[in-house]
Amino acid sequence: MKPSATYSLRPNPAVAMPETAMVMAAGLGKRMRPLTVTRPKPLVEVAGKPLLDHTMDHLREAGIKRAVVNVHYLADQVEAHLKARAGGIDVQISDERAQLMETGGGIVQARDMLGDAPFFTVNSDTLWVDGPIGSLNALAAAWDDEKMDALLLLVPLARAYSHKGMGDFRLDPLGRITERRKPGRLAPFVYAGAQIIHPRVIRDWPEGPFSTNLFWNRAMEQGRLWGTVHQGLWFDVGTPGAVKEAEEILATV
Repeated sequence: MKPSATYSLRPNPAVAMPETAMVMAAGLGKRMRPLTVTRPKPLVEVAGKPLLDHTMDHLREAGIKRAVVNVHYLADQVEAHLKARAGGIDVQISDERAQLMETGGGIVQARDMLGDAPFFTVNSDTLWVDGPIGSLNALAAAWDDEKMDALLLLVPLARAYSHKGMGDFRLDPLGRITERRKPGRLAPFVYAGAQIIHPRVIRDWPEGPFSTNLFWNRAMEQGRLWGTVHQGLWFDVGTPGAVKEAEEILATV
């Protein structure tokens, strides 16, 4: 496989940092049991800090002004935690207590709060340590509104700690996502749980819950789905064992 630097998009300093991020915090966290029996997955602690706080810290460091957070399982705990620790970010809640909408449906339900400009989405169950520059800053710097509908943060499968999958995407040498993983084969890059997406691709959605894959596939078909590669550490924190592995590695950093 070619070095990951081959796939790093050239930064575009003329593009401003998106002001809004949607934080995906509504999942059930079933694989994280028993840690999630009495608390939601975003509040599971890794290295002495809840996963959600790791995510919000990245948003603050990137200068994000507003976060829309979706909630479902043990939603009151998530809301109370955010109220106590907003830390200068204007937090709005997208309430999915009545029905868990999945990632695509969650974006649609929150679309009126997200505005008309490109925005981040960030998962609250992934954990990363930035490389030379912040990964959210790298996404913003690489964003090109004329040719992109979505720009995904990716991590090489070989560096995806605790990830049990077989990869998600392939990139061309310019950084365009060319295809998804084919059955029975590996793909070199894993979605790292953060992206910039433009509202123009959020259209013609189905009723009820659905995955963001609908929007990604649409963008990919039009050559408007791109990726940039995370240069630091990345952890798929989905199980109690993954929490332990992440803490052991982070203790050596």
